[in-house]
Amino acid sequence: MYVNSKAKEQSTFDAIVVGSGISGGWAAKELCEGGMKTLLLDRGRDVKHISDYHTAALNPWDFESRLLNTQKDKEESPIQSAVFDESNKHFFVKDIEHPYEQADPFHWIRGYQVGGRSLTWGRQCYRLSDLDFEANLKEGIAIDWPIRYKDIEPWYSYVENFVGISGKAEGLPHLPDGEFLPPMEMNILEEHFKSKVEGAFRDRCVTIGRTANLTRGWKGRNACMYRNLCKRGCPFGGYFSSNAATIPAAEQTGNLTLRPFSIVTELLFDQDKRKATGVRILDTETMNTYEYYAKIIFLNASTIATTSILFNSCSSRFPIGFGNSSGQVGKNLMDHHSRVGAEGFFEGFEDNYYTGRRPNVVYIPRFRNLRIKEQNYLRGFGYQAYAEREPWQLKLERLKGFGKSFADKITKPGIWRMRLGGFGECLPYERNRVTLNTAKSDKWGLPLVNITFTFGANEAAMRKDMEESAKEMLSVSGFKNIKGFDYSTVGGDCIHEMGTARMGHNPKNSVLNKWNQIHEAKNVFITDGSCMTSSANQNPSLTYMALTARACNFALEQVKTGLL
Repeated sequence: MYVNSKAKEQSTFDAIVVGSGISGGWAAKELCEGGMKTLLLDRGRDVKHISDYHTAALNPWDFESRLLNTQKDKEESPIQSAVFDESNKHFFVKDIEHPYEQADPFHWIRGYQVGGRSLTWGRQCYRLSDLDFEANLKEGIAIDWPIRYKDIEPWYSYVENFVGISGKAEGLPHLPDGEFLPPMEMNILEEHFKSKVEGAFRDRCVTIGRTANLTRGWKGRNACMYRNLCKRGCPFGGYFSSNAATIPAAEQTGNLTLRPFSIVTELLFDQDKRKATGVRILDTETMNTYEYYAKIIFLNASTIATTSILFNSCSSRFPIGFGNSSGQVGKNLMDHHSRVGAEGFFEGFEDNYYTGRRPNVVYIPRFRNLRIKEQNYLRGFGYQAYAEREPWQLKLERLKGFGKSFADKITKPGIWRMRLGGFGECLPYERNRVTLNTAKSDKWGLPLVNITFTFGANEAAMRKDMEESAKEMLSVSGFKNIKGFDYSTVGGDCIHEMGTARMGHNPKNSVLNKWNQIHEAKNVFITDGSCMTSSANQNPSLTYMALTARACNFALEQVKTGLL
């Protein structure tokens, strides 16, 4: 019988990266450019930039269901179908094939393919500040972050200069400016709103969103075409994704090996060396298992999946999960809370319209509790807003009729309207957690994830202010028929899940150190949302990217000096 004596050698790399989304793509790029032979693993299929965006150029009438979800879609994916449509449902899992348990309602939105959710993310990019990094310590909430803004500031600039983020500098200390491409334009009503709000409230700023959509060619990618079809994949490379940017950069080095269809079932640990030696994977096409080995491992499968891998990686050293002597793995799950704000109509500017479909919002940064606690809750919120001429779909809700005269009414630009939606910070609660139900398994034999999550009294109090403040700003700007809204929201709705393997100073109450290393296995790094010690209220992906680049730089230095 033939035995491959080089099997282990052929399965050994300098680095392994688990997950190819926002942070995993960055880890692959940085490690490959640092000279590391890197294996990038993803549990889903490969998605090639441009050639695999098969719906990108289609018109609404080209789709069988005219972009509507079918009853079958809703039955097979009751969670995912709330965020996909016919044009991009192939970038999301089928819930029926990927079950999980919810002790409380939690919408776990997932895309299992190379690129992950970097293909479908909202692209808003905001820096955190020391208002965020110091909040836990000052307020006695959870534990202190082991880093401050000065530690991550140069890495924000580093990733921004590669990603390409359009935006406007505003000089706000609690929302630091970045390295921006020219900003997108506000339309005439948004400019009017900005003038009125900033004139009435000295503490409020209205600015164009800071988005990873290019306003000019950048790093070999083309400018955004203002189609607002980003969720289908952009054949122009007009927005940042792993597929369009970081993975191609990693491939150009010749150091990348990409392996799709590979579920990482556990981390391998050497008790004598006190290091991880590699990973065990399940090939989803053959159902065979394989082992791969490396000096360093970046675990970037996304918050809940990363936590699942840690829990599945039990040994005599880690009986309750890899790196979990603190007992903190899985705890402190966070997500932002949203679906609250206000909208109104504006009489005027009837002779004005706007050009294109801008894939961006107007942003109102946090203005509550900046210096002192001034409300009956901690932390704060921001708004993402937009103004538009009422579209024909909404006209149908209030206009009745038929024939040519009716068609003329609904095809003419409607009245101006504006909508403000809040995004609020969620405090880290130990009760909000991810666990595994080992009594039940999925079709790959892995235990089912169980999620326990509820927002608290602090978030409930904040939501009242989020609605009232939105109505207040619309009122001072001259809007009519103003209506507040607070729709039922549950964890996961913002698709910003984070926490569960938090950074901290002390191994007794945290999982990771200031370099995103697992305290008890220094050659394993986690830089996806799992690492977050608090959530802030800003969209978090830019912070994941900066932390990943910073951790990779540290890991490369440690390898060169023989410390890893």
